[in-house]
Amino acid sequence: MPTLTPGPRHGLTPKLKRTRGFTMIEVLVALAIIAVALAASLRAVGALATGEADLHRRLLAGWSADNELARLRLTHTWPDIGTHTFDCSQGNLKLTCTDRVSATPNPIFRRVEVIVESPGLAGNLAQMVMVVANETSRSL
Repeated sequence: MPTLTPGPRHGLTPKLKRTRGFTMIEVLVALAIIAVALAASLRAVGALATGEADLHRRLLAGWSADNELARLRLTHTWPDIGTHTFDCSQGNLKLTCTDRVSATPNPIFRRVEVIVESPGLAGNLAQMVMVVANETSRSL
């Protein structure tokens, strides 16, 4: 309730206390700044999530390629020249591996290239190359 104080002209005038606070414009500007900052952070988090998913796919594809090369190394098989495609899925990620076996200048060796792709995604997720020696005709 305003208090009455003596005034210069009419006697008593109400003295209004000024309350401190923010104006509506200041509040709206602060809210706009916060909204822009939140939108930028949401975009950054979305980019991180997309990057993490791509990295996870590439990691699983690398494991699939490495598994195929390890299988060739451990079974000591002499691969036939040509291309062979097979399923090499990891976890819940559908993957397709392609073995490309080619001759080398030295007939004792063959070059094996494993390419890993995911159906629906463009490009290779992983690609590894190994040279395999013919151990079937070699005496121990």
